[in-house]
Amino acid sequence: MQCLRPRAFSLAVRWLRAIAKAIEVGERIALIDYGAGNLRSVANALRAAGAAGVIVTSNPAIVAAADRIVLPGVGAFAHCRDALAQVEGLVEALNQRVRRDGVPFLGICVGMQLLADVGEEHGQHQGLGWIPGTVRMMRPADPEAKVPHMGWNDVRPVNPHPLIVPGEAYFLHSFHMEAADPADVIAISDHGGPIVAAVARNNVAGVQYHPEKSQAYGIATIERFLAWRP
Repeated sequence: MQCLRPRAFSLAVRWLRAIAKAIEVGERIALIDYGAGNLRSVANALRAAGAAGVIVTSNPAIVAAADRIVLPGVGAFAHCRDALAQVEGLVEALNQRVRRDGVPFLGICVGMQLLADVGEEHGQHQGLGWIPGTVRMMRPADPEAKVPHMGWNDVRPVNPHPLIVPGEAYFLHSFHMEAADPADVIAISDHGGPIVAAVARNNVAGVQYHPEKSQAYGIATIERFLAWRP
């Protein structure tokens, strides 16, 4: 049986203690329901990772009181952005709780892409602008790399961050985020060229892959999010 190195063991202990503390104090985790996410799978993954207080909601008042926020997203950037805007007060509550109050935030797939300034799917559409960048159509240099990028692929850390370790995760997307500042990119993958797999700035993070479909690696990603104290 392989033993953990002292530093890795210490990190693992801290993560477990943080998760236990979150459960003990009953952290309220708002999973945003705006008609553009696979909510059941993400909620199940959060609970499998130890989250007890998962609240599936589109209520701005609940979002404004959440201790952590998760924004899933499937489909087109424009549809997801419009769906957010259709819920009265939701974007304002997200900006208040995440940008002003600094609670930990995780965007998943298109939920990560919405962090950018602009998305170019079906025309140009304004994102949340929390992490500067643009979401563009994938154009792999390798003709063997098909679009959409679908299936398991490596996740390789490029800037140290508590959320990310090396591994394999499940991807499904045709557009990808090009971050304006390389320091915001915390992990990459490769699909006919490097693509952003995860981003983070301050208390805001996002993953292009689907943790809820990534088995043990995905659950571990969520565990680290629950333990994250930015």
